[in-house]
Amino acid sequence: MNLNWKKLINLNQHELVGLDIGTSSVRMVQLRKDETGYAVVAVNITEIPDNENDISHRETEIVRAIRKCVHAAKVQTRRAVCSVSGPEVAVRAFSFPPLKDEEVQGAVMLEAAQVCPFNIDDAVVDYQLMPNGEDVKGILVAATNDVVKRKNRLVEKASLECVLLDVDSLALLNCFSEHTKKQSADSAVAILDIAESSSIVAIVSENTLPFVRNMHYAGTGILSRMSAELAEPLETVAGALAGCDSPTIDADRLRSSLERACQKLITGVTDTLRYHTAQEKSSLVEKMYVCGSFSMAEGLVDVLGKGLGLKTLLWNPFDTMQCNVDRKCLDIVQNKGPAMAVAAGLAMRSI
Repeated sequence: MNLNWKKLINLNQHELVGLDIGTSSVRMVQLRKDETGYAVVAVNITEIPDNENDISHRETEIVRAIRKCVHAAKVQTRRAVCSVSGPEVAVRAFSFPPLKDEEVQGAVMLEAAQVCPFNIDDAVVDYQLMPNGEDVKGILVAATNDVVKRKNRLVEKASLECVLLDVDSLALLNCFSEHTKKQSADSAVAILDIAESSSIVAIVSENTLPFVRNMHYAGTGILSRMSAELAEPLETVAGALAGCDSPTIDADRLRSSLERACQKLITGVTDTLRYHTAQEKSSLVEKMYVCGSFSMAEGLVDVLGKGLGLKTLLWNPFDTMQCNVDRKCLDIVQNKGPAMAVAAGLAMRSI
């Protein structure tokens, strides 16, 4: 049976604010859809102040950043689609032999109890079935009650309504499914979203369900290793990777340090690709799209491509969309678009 993973994650869509609340910034996207596809209506990024000496006020700073982000974008709706991620969230594909309809939920809960790294008695579990003849296949999502309550609390304190709570990896896939509608089909491709504190590897193919893995090594870890090796402050290293000239770090030193700092990430991605190929008996992944808040670091895409032996491309999800925005928003779309993939995927959801 030929599976179409896009049908699993592509919901009926209309305008909503996609709100991606990260560890160092809040990213917001609002889209409009017509017969020609999506158009960007509003987009914004607001940094969350990093005050290590005042951790108790962290939640207050995040709420302020959410309010500032939405207000500056001048959006009219207060209805937001948000997402959760991290070690308290699990996304797994499942496959069962033929079951009666009333048996499916119990089977999913049993599967969740076996594969989730936390107690599902204290978690929210949901699933989506994929039509597949007699077999029962689909994807389950589980998130602890604590992580769900935390995200809802932040949104409520920012005077918004969270109408749908998604998962970062599925929002990413939702956005990518729209991208591939206007691109030539690939047999199997990988998407690597590198954020501040975690990375997502998603592998998609027309004939298998999506495979998702979260890794807890990302931008912050890479910067920390480079800072220690180069004996330079984090801010100096980050500036150099952003293209700012540094009087103390030349291009060769920066590139060599980046290559070594990325080795842990490259190893994790390589292991994930091998595991997927072996488990799914799928064709080899030959192309990878890179996005996320750290993806635009100077030389990163090239380092990853050489280390992985794959054709590696920086992916801006707005490249296939119309942009009806002012100059400030256009600058974000063009220069920071790869950081907005999750927020764009959230904005494509509907209720």
